[in-house]
Amino acid sequence: MRYRTITKNKEFTRVYSRGKSYVHPHLVLYVAKNRLGYTRVGLTATKKVGHAVQRNRARRVMRAALSEHLSQNIGGYDIILVARGRTPSLKSTQVSKTLAALMKKAGLPDKAAQPPAPGDRAGS
Repeated sequence: MRYRTITKNKEFTRVYSRGKSYVHPHLVLYVAKNRLGYTRVGLTATKKVGHAVQRNRARRVMRAALSEHLSQNIGGYDIILVARGRTPSLKSTQVSKTLAALMKKAGLPDKAAQPPAPGDRAGS
């Protein structure tokens, strides 16, 4: 895993209060700078999303989209992804496109949009 997780309630509260939010019908993205030098990520799905199976699916789909788009060396950010009611019923490709759009809005670098570095082998 290339990022650390946000686990404490006070850390979530700090990002919610001081961070900037970017809203889409599929997801909400909260971003706040931190002074740690590394990125931390939190994934949330409330009971409004559905029962436990649906909430777990929403988190799983968001985690897959994050691994596709979040680069390892973007600096010190706290990022929270909040699932919305439609998130569990979406395909992972739809959530991935949504996350790419939200990250572009937030000004975060997108790993999927960058060309591969020289020496990287595609497909292996």
